[in-house]
Amino acid sequence: MKTNKEITPWSWVPSLYFAEGLPYAAVTLVSLVFYQQMGLSDAETTFYTSWFYLPWVVKPLWSPFLDLIKTKRWWVLAMQMLLGAAFAGVAFTINTSYWLQGTICFFWLLTFTSATHDVGADGFYMLGLTEQQQAYFVGIRSTFYRISLIIGKGGLVALAGFLQAYMKVQLSWSLVFYGLAGLFIGLSVYHKLVLPNVERKAEHKSLSVSYLFSEFVSTFVSFFKKKQILMAIAFMLLFRLPEALLNPIGPLFLRADISKGGLALSLESFGLVNGIVGVVGLLGGGILGGLAASRDGLRKWLWPMTLAITLPNLAYVYLGFAMPKSIFLISLAVFIENAGYGFGFSAYMLFMLYFSQGEHKTSHYALCTGFMALSMMLPGLFAGALAEALGYKVFFVLVMVSCLFPFLIAKKVKIE
Repeated sequence: MKTNKEITPWSWVPSLYFAEGLPYAAVTLVSLVFYQQMGLSDAETTFYTSWFYLPWVVKPLWSPFLDLIKTKRWWVLAMQMLLGAAFAGVAFTINTSYWLQGTICFFWLLTFTSATHDVGADGFYMLGLTEQQQAYFVGIRSTFYRISLIIGKGGLVALAGFLQAYMKVQLSWSLVFYGLAGLFIGLSVYHKLVLPNVERKAEHKSLSVSYLFSEFVSTFVSFFKKKQILMAIAFMLLFRLPEALLNPIGPLFLRADISKGGLALSLESFGLVNGIVGVVGLLGGGILGGLAASRDGLRKWLWPMTLAITLPNLAYVYLGFAMPKSIFLISLAVFIENAGYGFGFSAYMLFMLYFSQGEHKTSHYALCTGFMALSMMLPGLFAGALAEALGYKVFFVLVMVSCLFPFLIAKKVKIE
């Protein structure tokens, strides 16, 4: 067996971050398409799937205590195996009479397992690499995370569509999820062989529960005593409200029948438009936003990024009223909206970094990510009901009205 020094990071960093992104894509997008195909209404679909954000909301509450139980390497391996079991559970229950309750339970297991895996993977990345290696591989890890999003949001949906040409809807989705189960069991076995043993056996128990709990309480209290805390929470909850409303409805609109006001894209076309073109736009916008903000800072770019995160939502107003049949026009509209969101979201990420500065900055940033997940969860709970009551066209107009909130909060917040 190779020693730690002989194990190259190339053997595990790409696969580790590929494994981190795929469950997130499955939970946040694939589940939407799956439940829509299984006959749930938009209101039911968005209500059930928005709750899947909850583990990322509360993740900062349990993540500090994981090291007391096992090492980060153990958590990575165990969670990948459990992810495989959860995907298998989804696949198995699809063809049962209790498919709704069963799949929701296993999706819940997926979300908590995925959130825990994120903690272990990010922690292991810092332990398993030197500072120089961390800097070198930061682009590599983000690239493979993005590849997993493209495969998850585009490839998996398109694969289900391809299979449905030969079999029933339920069986096609079962095979997709069984495939994911096999992949993650295989990844767990592979990573057991290649992840270096960088943590001493007693290292993870070096801190007591009481000490960690007191530190957590101290961190939690100090977070809510920070200057502008109420304004910061308002920013984190409202700055991307339009996207939080649009995010669960956009995919459902693209897939809905024309008689219901949708564009009736096939699963293969949807995978191309939303999963590949959309994700590429999102990533491209994010890269440009990061470059702009790193050069000139958030203060200069806050208003341009506020415009970017709001005005491109007009693309869906166009789609809702024009109802184009051209895949090119639909793809262009989805690309514009996602690229704008990616660029504007850079302001959100930078704000969290700036607000977290000071004592306990790592823990405070983790708490900010909880509010970030909450900002997507809460609007999603009722977005489907609104879309059903108003229709897609009026709903997209309402999304544009909600763009007032990012402008109001950007005007009020102070960037030092």
